[in-house]
Amino acid sequence: MARKLHRLPKIGNKPNEDEFYHQPGTVPGTIFIDADAPEPIIFLIDYNQTDFIREQIATPEECAPYLDSESISWVDVQGLGSQDILQRLGKVFELHPLVLEDVVNVPTRPKTEDYEDQLLFICRMVVPKERTCGFYSEQVSLILGKNYLLTIQEEPEHDCFERVRSRIEKGRGIIRKQGADYLAYAVLDAIIDGFFPVLEIYGERIEELEEEVLVRPTPQTLQNIYQIRRELLQLRRAIWPQRDAINSLIRDGSKVIGEEVQIYLRHCYDHAVQVMEIVETYRELASGLMDVYLSAVSNKMNEIIKVLTIVSSIFIPLTFVAGIYGMNFNTEKSPYNMPELNWYWGYPLCLAVMGAIAFGLLLFFWRRGWLQNSVVIKRN
Repeated sequence: MARKLHRLPKIGNKPNEDEFYHQPGTVPGTIFIDADAPEPIIFLIDYNQTDFIREQIATPEECAPYLDSESISWVDVQGLGSQDILQRLGKVFELHPLVLEDVVNVPTRPKTEDYEDQLLFICRMVVPKERTCGFYSEQVSLILGKNYLLTIQEEPEHDCFERVRSRIEKGRGIIRKQGADYLAYAVLDAIIDGFFPVLEIYGERIEELEEEVLVRPTPQTLQNIYQIRRELLQLRRAIWPQRDAINSLIRDGSKVIGEEVQIYLRHCYDHAVQVMEIVETYRELASGLMDVYLSAVSNKMNEIIKVLTIVSSIFIPLTFVAGIYGMNFNTEKSPYNMPELNWYWGYPLCLAVMGAIAFGLLLFFWRRGWLQNSVVIKRN
């Protein structure tokens, strides 16, 4: 019987891929069906060097005749919303209960498990969004047998396998001359290579943010940096265990994977390492952007304070002069009571002195280089 997973509380708005957990005491092999999961759609591709079949099938039992043939069968299940179909699929492919549990109860950490005549490989697949920045992320499970490959995806809307399907259909390359293990490698390689278009988008976004941080930093810039850091963390959590799983598969081997395909897996591992290095580099750049943003905001504030200080410094002596001559003393009582008030050129002379003080201060500030820095900031 399907049971629901319990949800862990979130801390702030931070995404949590492992937000579900099994209730203590749950029987191993229990399947948890998400209420929002789409209904499974099953596609079959069966081929050899001369023949090719590609069709959508209605029931898992229709796969059974192909599994006993000498041709290579690829069964692609898209969607995890039906407990009945998934359990029937497990019977047709003779899946261990723990295999079915790992496949259905998402998210499962990327890993590889060897079950004698079957090999389970669980990984994360990312696909870039078309109209907005970001990516779709879902779990993909590969179950490799002697002459078949079973892939199970979370969602039916998007994947990165179309080029593999096209190569099989058109007979390009050596894929139709190889066994199911090479097909599994091709699918896994397509999943790893699917990270590169996503990383290319993030590289462009980081370049745009670098210019924005240096020229016109805003609070929205800070939010964009935080968002990129969170999304890069998701990519890191996807590719890191995936790389380790591929390395484990190369190191330990499996009897359902030939020696020739082992060499191809090294190539796949190299791509995973490259993706990991790019993700780490982008995370360091995003962290650096945070420091640059804080420095830019602090420098901008310092320049504003400096300009205001310069203006205040100019008006302080002018205010002093204006304050003195704003005092009310009777000049008739004493010759020392502001005799300048009776001068014929007293008012123009006072303005001239105030202007000379202002000009002298501006010249002093310019000689010290304070005004020059302010002008540069304003031009930027």
